[in-house]
Amino acid sequence: MGRRLGASSALPGCSGVPVGTMPSMSAVPRVLEVVPGSPAARAGLRVDDEVVAVNDVRPLDVIEYQQLIDDPDPELLVRRGAAERRVVLDKPAGMPVGLRLDRSIFDRVQTCDNHCEFCFIYQLPPGMRRSLYLKDDDYRLSFLYGNFTTLTRFTELDLARVVEERLGPLYVSIHATDPEVRARMLRNPRGATSLRWLRALLDHGIEIHGQIVLCPGVNDGPVLERTLAETLLRYEGLASVGIVPLGLSRYNREPRLRVHTPDDARRDLEIVHFWQERALERLGRRLFHASDELYLVAGLPVPASETYEGFPQHENGIGMVRALYDEIDRMEGRGHAPPAVTTGEWRSVPAAPALGYRAPRTAGSAAPGDRRGPAVIVTGRYGRSALEPVLDRLEALAGVPLRLLEVENRFFGGNTGVVGLLVGRDVRDALATDGGPAGRYLLPDVVLSGDRFLDDVELADVAAAARAPVVVVPTSAVGIVDGARR
Repeated sequence: MGRRLGASSALPGCSGVPVGTMPSMSAVPRVLEVVPGSPAARAGLRVDDEVVAVNDVRPLDVIEYQQLIDDPDPELLVRRGAAERRVVLDKPAGMPVGLRLDRSIFDRVQTCDNHCEFCFIYQLPPGMRRSLYLKDDDYRLSFLYGNFTTLTRFTELDLARVVEERLGPLYVSIHATDPEVRARMLRNPRGATSLRWLRALLDHGIEIHGQIVLCPGVNDGPVLERTLAETLLRYEGLASVGIVPLGLSRYNREPRLRVHTPDDARRDLEIVHFWQERALERLGRRLFHASDELYLVAGLPVPASETYEGFPQHENGIGMVRALYDEIDRMEGRGHAPPAVTTGEWRSVPAAPALGYRAPRTAGSAAPGDRRGPAVIVTGRYGRSALEPVLDRLEALAGVPLRLLEVENRFFGGNTGVVGLLVGRDVRDALATDGGPAGRYLLPDVVLSGDRFLDDVELADVAAAARAPVVVVPTSAVGIVDGARR
């Protein structure tokens, strides 16, 4: 895929470019970490070195880089300051080289040229960090992180690479199978035809997970019926299809968009359940899975574990509540199967990663607690709905009193109820004004990227405003129990 140094003409099936003619938005990856004792460390590589090429090929992304670096004794062209040198890493094939790079895309991210009225990026407030405003429609980020792509910028060249390198699973936004409805939702005429790439990918055996973002009055009701029916007939090879409600922040400027009412949610769940049964009859699996949020809005219990068929869209907020309840069953000695996923409705985040988060989560702090008060679980609106029915069971497992503290998301507003979108200033205000008893506050690590919240408020600032220690815990039942005992 990348180009050999000195190459001057395009090669069939290759999308790289010669050294010296890189696109203006390209960047050479920089070393963030060198593992001590690794082949890279033995060769003298350092943090901030730039990896220009591997085996005379300038990789376009971390996918190609990994394929090249897996070779035995790979040769790197490394830049340090203004000087470049060649370094051979002494290692067998497949052995990790011990480098962590600062980026995953080395040429340029394929940005999204759709203008979806429901896109949450359009609903972000001004003044946030620049990376949050990036709209990508890049199949590589779909493969690496589970980002959903509409395929409106997908090409024959992309298809050739995906098929040749077996880049899957990929995650595709369907929304509607009616071409006019889909084009109108994406505000892009190519939305009417880009699902042809979904058919081509499935024909080549690529694992694909789909998503339908439900917008009341736009693609729900009869349109949803048609979409599920045609998906079952045309795209039966899909691994799963998630049906999730749109999210609206207080910055939404689209007048026709509205959130689901309980009646809306119950009607759409009836449609999903009907087509689950049809899929089960036709394929032997349910294929379609509705988000936890729809069940919570409808006031209905979440389905049994087997309904989720392995929880393929857990990170998309589908099955998190059931997985949490199953985890508690296992902790009580009533469950049988080992946990398939990391659990907790309160950890729901958008744009879920398949192979890890783009930014590191804070694994847990060791701040001491005060056992004179209960451990307070910090959560959002949907997290509270999921945790309230099992709070007494978690309390019995922890052996200490527990209390829930729901943080109102004033920053985003609207129907934003998942804990992953809580920002530092709202958490700080909630902890500073909390009048209930507290021995320690249990903060789910999903709200943090490193030690910062989405609004760049630091964890230390939030902890300083609280009247009890703040303990960052893994977002799971085990995390709650261990954090409460600490």
